[in-house]
Amino acid sequence: MKRVAILLFLIFVVFSSGCATNDSNDSGPVVEPGDYISVNYTGRLTDGTVFDTSVEQIAIDSGVYNPQRNYKPLDFVAGTGMMIAGFDSAVIGMAVGDEKTVTIPPEEAYGPFLPALLINIPQEDFVEVNITPVIGQKVTYQGQVGTITDISGDNVSVDRNHRLAGETLVFTIEVVSIESSNA
Repeated sequence: MKRVAILLFLIFVVFSSGCATNDSNDSGPVVEPGDYISVNYTGRLTDGTVFDTSVEQIAIDSGVYNPQRNYKPLDFVAGTGMMIAGFDSAVIGMAVGDEKTVTIPPEEAYGPFLPALLINIPQEDFVEVNITPVIGQKVTYQGQVGTITDISGDNVSVDRNHRLAGETLVFTIEVVSIESSNA
């Protein structure tokens, strides 16, 4: 019992003296709007499915690996709209080495799924430009990019929503570097 009391006292002394801290603000500069930063990230759907990552081993392990991609930290200017709003705001206040997981609703990601962005294109329009439609194929029609989702009869269904529209996204973010805009 006496040993436990002594141990608790020592822990109290260490923490109250400032020798140990968890405050990320003590670990150096934090991300502010306008800072050029690098982050490693993994994006998941709410069911845990990885849809994107900057970490090669996670891409391999989750089955989304693309050998043509260069897996490295993502560089961007924080708080300037280069990223989806929820990701952009999540990095503000983080320090180098900080890691956190954030859940981003569709309104702060790629927006809601809009049925108005689903269109049917006559199959003859594809024949005229010498394209054989295939489900999953990206196509540009009247200046808008979409993905073929169905082929039936004389029509080809094309979805012009972003592939993550309507999805709540879960990102794990780790700040790798910060170059202050105030330097």
